[in-house]
Amino acid sequence: MEAILKQIQTLYKTIHPIEWDDIQKIPQSGGDRVYFRITQGKDTWIATYNKNIKENQTFIYFANHFYAKGMPVPQVLAVNEEESIYIQTDVGKTSLLEILEKEGKTDHVFSLFQKSLQALAQLQVKGGEGLDYQKCLTSKAFGKHSILTDLLYYKYYFLDTLQYPYDKQALIDEFELLSDQLASAQFNHFLFRDFQSRNIMVKEDQVFFIDFQGGMQGGLSYDVASLLWQAKAELSNEWKEKLLAYYIQEIKKIVGGDFNTEAFLKQYHGFVLLRLLQVLGAYGFRGLFERKAHFLTSIPLGLKNLANFLAISPISNDTPVFAGILQWMVGPEVLARFTPPTANEKTPLVISINSFSYKKGLPTDTTENGGGFIFDMRGILNPGRYDDYKKLSGLDKPVQDFLDQRTKMNTFLNSVWDLIDITVENYLSRDFESLQINFGCTGGQHRSVFAAEQTARHLRNKYKVKVVIAHTNQENWVK
Repeated sequence: MEAILKQIQTLYKTIHPIEWDDIQKIPQSGGDRVYFRITQGKDTWIATYNKNIKENQTFIYFANHFYAKGMPVPQVLAVNEEESIYIQTDVGKTSLLEILEKEGKTDHVFSLFQKSLQALAQLQVKGGEGLDYQKCLTSKAFGKHSILTDLLYYKYYFLDTLQYPYDKQALIDEFELLSDQLASAQFNHFLFRDFQSRNIMVKEDQVFFIDFQGGMQGGLSYDVASLLWQAKAELSNEWKEKLLAYYIQEIKKIVGGDFNTEAFLKQYHGFVLLRLLQVLGAYGFRGLFERKAHFLTSIPLGLKNLANFLAISPISNDTPVFAGILQWMVGPEVLARFTPPTANEKTPLVISINSFSYKKGLPTDTTENGGGFIFDMRGILNPGRYDDYKKLSGLDKPVQDFLDQRTKMNTFLNSVWDLIDITVENYLSRDFESLQINFGCTGGQHRSVFAAEQTARHLRNKYKVKVVIAHTNQENWVK
């Protein structure tokens, strides 16, 4: 990470003569790109590091093309020679999804969705004019091959993990049929491909688009389906209907009288289903295979979203195997697999989490349980070895940023949580009263404290269980 920061600093100096005040890593989502926010006075920029050079080249080309046409996208200001790092303007710290989660379904939030759809229509048609689709990251057009790829992505990374018995050849045949049906539309405009509220930033009440490097030529309705049926957003059917009508109104202004509303709506419903399945595939890959907690917890939302869609738009009779699979998949059995048990006011379980110093000895457990987990954090790079962090602790943000950005702490904790979650769920089901989890390091001040706090947050969020934290060596911290 130090080498990357030095490269970013060198590139930054080509656009700004004054040293930056600060640079902070931005939490990653689904991709492998690493983002940093550079701050100098009141100005900020976003630096991106990505080893996938082709992906960088596509994003930079798209961004330059769209920005030149006045579209609401960041401006790329500098790119290093290897094209592994680029710096762009900062289009805001807050996504539309975050505003929705904070404000709820207010008139203001509804207006932001309208602005997003209005800007999307412009991006798809006007932004797509003159675009060289040969520069697309994968396929240059969202045709039968891309549609079938999405269906198979869902099959391999989600459906097959459920171990449900089905006629595999019959399902493939039905996927071929569905792909033919959806690919029959004209592909004349830019398709964002991942148009969701997490990729819409809001700054000074204006919307901006990010993460469009997966775009290609395709049907207009796919992006609308992606936004309105995003699982995390949980938009009501009323909002979906009103926003869909608003988008149709806006797109008609751009393309004129040739717009076929009936054909658009037919394609839209097919793309809603495809998008919901593609998202479940992504949740399965990132959650079940890569063990990223955020995606695992999103699976129940994805299943409920699919159930909501099937309730208002049943699957065609010409795909009976697929229809049967979907009806089973949205039933209580599958949902229960991905819905963790949660505590309530009568739950007796109390989880004690301790940070400790190995120099002072292991914590004792005075409950009848007699002990629990002990994790050794000394394999993680110690911030306490550096003067800037020596007198701080794992409770302080600079130390937290250090551990998050410059060590393998997140990988370590994900493995820890895989282990302790099994025990927590078992203890909840058996009405056990206590469980102790201990994190130790050299001084019990930095790594173990951070791990204890993050684990407490994880357990409270996932299981709603009572957690008591103790930093047992606090009186001996370097101050």
